[in-house]
Amino acid sequence: MRSDPAVTSDPIQPASRLAARPVAGALRTALAVLALVALVVGYDRDVHTGDAVNFFFYFTDLSNLFGAALLLLGGRALLRGRAGVPDLVRGAAVLYLIITGLVYWTLLAGQATAATITWQNDIVHAVMPCALVLDWLLLPPAARLGYGRASRWLVFPVLYLAVSLIRGPLVHWWPYGFLDPRKPGGYMHVTTWSLIVTTVFVVFMALVVLAGNQFSSRRSDSAAGSGDASASPEPSSERNFSTRSA
Repeated sequence: MRSDPAVTSDPIQPASRLAARPVAGALRTALAVLALVALVVGYDRDVHTGDAVNFFFYFTDLSNLFGAALLLLGGRALLRGRAGVPDLVRGAAVLYLIITGLVYWTLLAGQATAATITWQNDIVHAVMPCALVLDWLLLPPAARLGYGRASRWLVFPVLYLAVSLIRGPLVHWWPYGFLDPRKPGGYMHVTTWSLIVTTVFVVFMALVVLAGNQFSSRRSDSAAGSGDASASPEPSSERNFSTRSA
């Protein structure tokens, strides 16, 4: 990922920050494995209930697969001291999982059925959203993100909405009730909720960018203040790591 033009070099990282990288890498990896286990258990349940194909058309499952993959890659990068996932891609996962948790706990939490596996449900709707937000704040972007570039995060949700609305009538199934035109209000109801959810995406996209930039600035100021003349520059691979992503 190209850094902001104003960022010409990295502050020298203090030893404490370098020492914390293996811990952060291990935590990322553990969370990724936990999410993947939860997703496999969820898929196994859907196989036995005849809903295996639809598993891949839930925004929850797609966002968790995406988030788990990025945590796994990011954890591996931290453990090896190499460049990780670009911050622009990390931000997309943060946004998608925030919306996953927000929509579930505000609209869908009361719709649990006998097939719901409580611990699995909590991991994909609560643990993973919280984990990605904390990861974003504790290991913020190395360079400031622009809102224009972050707007690319909205492409996937728009495509997901289009596919859901086109596929729904063909298979007589919709992933979420507010996308089902058979509900009272028909397509007017669907349109209204689609606009509401899209607006929420835009608002939280801006908040994710704002939070990332704020914490990135604090991290840079803290690292610059902790450097001293006796500190030696990091190896080139570490410098590449910190300029590109966390």
